Amino acid sequence: MDDKALKAQVEAELEWEPSIDAADIGITAEDGIVELNGHVPNYAQKMAAEAAVKRVKGVRGFVEHLQVRPVPSPHSDDAVARRLATILDWTVELPAGQVKVKVEDGFVTLVGKVDWQFQRAAAEQAVRPQQGVRGVLNEIQVKPHARASDIKRRIEAALERRADVEANQIVVTVAGDTVRLDGKVRAWFERDVIERAAWAAPGVAKVDDHIAVGL
Repeated sequence: MDDKALKAQVEAELEWEPSIDAADIGITAEDGIVELNGHVPNYAQKMAAEAAVKRVKGVRGFVEHLQVRPVPSPHSDDAVARRLATILDWTVELPAGQVKVKVEDGFVTLVGKVDWQFQRAAAEQAVRPQQGVRGVLNEIQVKPHARASDIKRRIEAALERRADVEANQIVVTVAGDTVRLDGKVRAWFERDVIERAAWAAPGVAKVDDHIAVGL
């Protein structure tokens, strides 16, 4: 697919996604690398735009320079922080009192310790779409509680079970609670599937994804 056709496909995908206002998003494509510029009204749309681009067939790489320009809000950082703290308290996946939130000029920092990566992700997903949030820095730590050999075995077994992944093309290396992924896949969605499988293993605190995308 040439770059002109790829750009048109990305534009169509962004327009198709109902959660994104693409009116102020500019798109360029060169050698399969897509770049987004412009602005969106909230952080959730910024993340949704990134996910939409990754879904498009032929995208080999992605550069995102979108700014968050929220609609003016009367809410102070203190008010946003209190609202987010309440939301986190009501998020059933999270252990009570383990995640704290800080808000500065609309940018949110999450801190604390949880047992599983899905809990870390749940905290970010809970605050990301809220009014007044311009960005999220997730510094929540996952407590290590598994041996490296066991983590490696579980990830490799998970990849073998997935029909949409060529598991023999992926190399999994584990050092402590950090997983490194190497290899090559045909599409971005396969890369995301593999990364999610690595994060799902108990005891994983960091995933270094070095998987290349291309035919």
